[in-house]
Amino acid sequence: MPRHTLTIVLALLTMVGPLGIDAYLPSFHAIGAAFDATPLAVQQTLSLYIAGMSVMTLFYGTLSDSFGRRPVMLVSLVLFTLTSVLAALSTSIGMLVAVRVLQGLCAGAGMVIARAMVQDKFQGGEAQRMMAMITMVFGLAPALAPVLGGWLQATLGWRSVFWALALFGAGLWTVSRQVLRETLPPAARTPFDLRSIAANYRRSVASPRFMMMSAGIGLAFCGLPLYVGSAAAYIMDILHLPETAFAWLFVPMVGGLMLGSAAASRYAHRVPAERMVRLGFLVMGFGVLLSVLYTSLFTAAVPYAVLPFVFYTFGLSLASPSMTVIALSIFPAMRGLAASMQGFIQMALFALVSGLVAPLVFGSAAGLAWTHALLLAAGLGFWEAGSRARAAPAAGPRA
Repeated sequence: MPRHTLTIVLALLTMVGPLGIDAYLPSFHAIGAAFDATPLAVQQTLSLYIAGMSVMTLFYGTLSDSFGRRPVMLVSLVLFTLTSVLAALSTSIGMLVAVRVLQGLCAGAGMVIARAMVQDKFQGGEAQRMMAMITMVFGLAPALAPVLGGWLQATLGWRSVFWALALFGAGLWTVSRQVLRETLPPAARTPFDLRSIAANYRRSVASPRFMMMSAGIGLAFCGLPLYVGSAAAYIMDILHLPETAFAWLFVPMVGGLMLGSAAASRYAHRVPAERMVRLGFLVMGFGVLLSVLYTSLFTAAVPYAVLPFVFYTFGLSLASPSMTVIALSIFPAMRGLAASMQGFIQMALFALVSGLVAPLVFGSAAGLAWTHALLLAAGLGFWEAGSRARAAPAAGPRA
């Protein structure tokens, strides 16, 4: 398969989970009104979806290590499509919450398996370059999804958003079945033995270097769930914009994400991974500092309230490909499992921040900015601690 085709397909696969988050955010108020549900109840359709994603990320990598990347990916797309249909047909907030949990369980495969497939086919600078290119294409999802979702909501109602997700899932299954090739040959697969799998998970958890680096990656990303979880309140209540104006939040974020990914791809072979990570944190810190200063001194308004997000996501996309490659390289003999564990940590933090932290602070632009600063500082601390930790023990023979 040509590299650009593989890049696009893998990026589309990683979009599945985030699309299930971003596309329906403009429908929060409409869903609450349709089911006479409280804002907190509607918020659970987001946080429990993310929780479902985080739980299953523990298993998708392991399943793909045993049964192959392609079959696991195709099955997950079928299930995502079916649960999207069920969400569109929901008759109560309880049913919608339950279906969203199931949808989340199906939605995280692409994020895990795409990383593992890159590690299967590429190494070192080539892997960093590929991850950066995937991130650049993937960045279209959070920019386009809330805008499209807002227009669907305004014209056809909230159910149309889930019908659109079902069409996306079905279309992507068709494309993947036609063009996606297996990257893990049968000879390289791990037998599906629960005892060996549990031992490998214990090995990954017992590595301070891997766990702290994975926590650092997750915390560096936490600005996204913080503002995604607060998007409806931030756009409509803080900035006083309509439901079709979510682009004010997401376009600056994605603009920085795509520019940073392009820069990371361009310089992957020229700049050492560790230096790229430090540069990324420096740019992220600058953006968050701007946000803290502006929201602490002025009333939040566009465009100034959203411009700092360009710097944050630019730095994030500079750092994240190198961070991912460094962390996953600790366990070269079990890349799928390592990708699952790293993805689980990231998604668990995503669920915690969007479901619990964001509702505590989304009434204040300054509160959001200061919370973001604390999360980023914690991410830097964990990454630096992981970088200084002893090397992980050898992964041992494949089971």
